[in-house]
Parts: sequence; structure tokens; C-alpha cells
Amino acid sequence: MESFTNRKKVVSDKPMTFIEKLYLPAIFSGMMITMKHILTRKKTIKYPEEIRVFAPVYRGQHVLKRDEEGRENCTACGLCAVACPAEAITMVADERKRGEENLYREEKYASTYEINMLRCIFCGLCEEACPKEAIFLTDRIVPTEFERANFIYGKDKLVESMEDRIDISLRQNTGKRGAI
Repeated sequence: MESFTNRKKVVSDKPMTFIEKLYLPAIFSGMMITMKHILTRKKTIKYPEEIRVFAPVYRGQHVLKRDEEGRENCTACGLCAVACPAEAITMVADERKRGEENLYREEKYASTYEINMLRCIFCGLCEEACPKEAIFLTDRIVPTEFERANFIYGKDKLVESMEDRIDISLRQNTGKRGAI
């Protein structure tokens, strides 16, 4: 039979020595690895007493931004929902009525905006797709809940309050538009 390649592997059938038969070198090398791990510093962080430092491009809880006048940036274009690979974003568009100019920037706005946080994979494609820079992933951790219904985040949890503005300038400079 012909060989397809010129590579050969020589197999050694050398008999084991008495010490090798006792497996002592293997046992000692395993014990050395174990001792090295016992003597190293623990990497466990005791949350919430200790807060872990996150990278500037960490993608955590979502926020719907407002402009300087307090109006919502979202125009319900739906690009974030289309870009979401997990299909976690749903929205209902509505037209702005008279007297709501101080609430919404554009004539069209999202009357309902929901993100299913159980489906979200925190990929950041929603913020990449948004032409109005209305949605961002912050450095905040999504709080844990016991009920599944509490993980559907509506505008009540997503829209930032004017008293507690979220600074996303570092996120805009380092994480947007493929600068990672």
C-alpha cells in the first residue's frame, strides 16, 4: 500500500523503569501543581463589599438617553430591534401630539419600548445600529430578580432620569463604531 505523505511517526516501545512503574514522578508533579494553586492569591471578589473594576467597553444594563432639554432621543425607527440577533427588543411607534414637544425630539416616538433581558446577549449591536444615539449599554450590572416578568424592562426602567444622568462619553469614545 502506498503512503499519501512522507511523514512517519516512530513509536517507541521502550520498557518502563521501576520508578516509572510506580508513577512517582507523575504523582509528585501533580502534587507540585496542587501546592502552587494552594499558595497563590485567591481571585474571588466579595461582592458587594468589594466592587470589581470593569473595562471601559463593558456592556451592562441598557439606557435610553435624553437630550439636554430632557426629551427622549429615540425616534422609534426600529433599527435596534432589527439589529438584535436575540430578538429581545420590541417597540410600538406613535406620533407626537400637540403639547408633547418637551417630551420627544421628533414627530415619531416609541410609546412602548421593551427589552427582554433574559434574551439579551449584551452584544451591543443595538447601540451600533441606532442613528440617534438613543440606546447605550452602560457599565451598570443588571440587578437580579426572582420572577421572570421582572426581566422585561420597559421605558420606566430604561429611560434615564434627569436627576441621575448616565455619563456615556467614555463609552462613545472607546466602544462605538468598531473602535474596540
